[in-house]
Amino acid sequence: MGYEIFDTQSTLGATSFVQDVNLVRAMEGELARTITSLARIQTARVHLVLPKRELFRRERQDPSASITLGVRGVLSGSEISAIQHLVSAAVEGMSPNQVSIIDSAGRLLAAGNGDDSATAISGDLAARADTIETRLRTRLEEMLANIVGPGRVRVQVSAELNFNRQTTTIETYDPDGQVVRSTQSRELDNSSSSPANGGPVSIGNELPGNVAEGAGNASTENSSTTEETINYEISKSTQTEINEAGSIKRISVAVVVDGIYTQDASGASLYQPRSDAEIEQIRALVRAAIGFDANRGDQLDVINMQFAERPDIAAVGTEGPSLLDFTRDDLMSAAEMLVTLLVSIALMLFVMRPLIKRVLEPEAPMPLPAPTEMGPAPTNAAEALEAVAEAADAPEPAYMNKARSEGEAQSRALESVGDLVVENPKQASVIVRDWLHQAA
Repeated sequence: MGYEIFDTQSTLGATSFVQDVNLVRAMEGELARTITSLARIQTARVHLVLPKRELFRRERQDPSASITLGVRGVLSGSEISAIQHLVSAAVEGMSPNQVSIIDSAGRLLAAGNGDDSATAISGDLAARADTIETRLRTRLEEMLANIVGPGRVRVQVSAELNFNRQTTTIETYDPDGQVVRSTQSRELDNSSSSPANGGPVSIGNELPGNVAEGAGNASTENSSTTEETINYEISKSTQTEINEAGSIKRISVAVVVDGIYTQDASGASLYQPRSDAEIEQIRALVRAAIGFDANRGDQLDVINMQFAERPDIAAVGTEGPSLLDFTRDDLMSAAEMLVTLLVSIALMLFVMRPLIKRVLEPEAPMPLPAPTEMGPAPTNAAEALEAVAEAADAPEPAYMNKARSEGEAQSRALESVGDLVVENPKQASVIVRDWLHQAA
């Protein structure tokens, strides 16, 4: 049940607890409906945990969700991630890493333990490597099959991923990019005097208004000091590089190419190896297709060898699932459809057809009463009028009651058949068409 739960229940007298429970039930139902609408999902059940923040409490617990899915086949990593993001976007404050998913067989599809993206990628590195290898192998085989022929090339790819998460911070200083930040200047002047020829120093010479002996020969010294401080700001560049886990560390590719087959005069098949120039062209194409990097340590080997069995060109392209490859889910769905079809056919043959046939077939004329039962015929008009009056006052005969009851039953049957035809026009048209063919 989705949001229609609020339409079926009365809010009069409902407590806040009941309203919160109904809200959670409605959200779970709506999410289950949305997930079930996906092509690969058959059934879905969602459980939400929406913790309430208590008053005067700083800590806040994040909401979480757990989902049980009934899937058809196997879900890919992108489909599981899409379901996680779908649920987390519908609930306020929920992270995709808080959504755990399992299938109907009990297999864990998403842990939902709150790990960050780096840890989630590290736990899925094996699947990521398989995906990369499969994608590269498929592309290379399709490309080379157009050159050497279908079924005449085999490619194996091995991708080594980096399991480490690395953070690098680089600070670069440019001495040529200096800029004056602040300037400070300081000037200091000093002036001093001394008596000439080293004359005597007395108290009288130091008193104001007295002229010392030999003052005309005194010397005066003046000094000036200038200090200037300049602060420079040197330009700095900071670069932070984060390498997430899951990047390609090295790729190794092995390509085996079959040779060329020709026929001699007697019609026998002759094997001829390919030329070195053609092998070198194939090597160049593969190197460009995989993004070959020698500094990364990539390896590439292209070898021309004769295959043990010559591929049948007519049979190439027929691999893959055929029409007879059914899964267990396909068989169960087919059985359900077959049972439904048999029940529908039985209902139409043994219920609807006899009912409609009985209604539509013409009725036999009702036998009239014998003249002896009706009494002697009137001889004149007066006797005829008197007989009519007596017949009106007399009780109705039994055959009239029987005819009236049968008419009412037929009328009700026609009404029910009409309702069935209005409700199921397609089935009614199919039945009528079958009857027309039988009559013909």
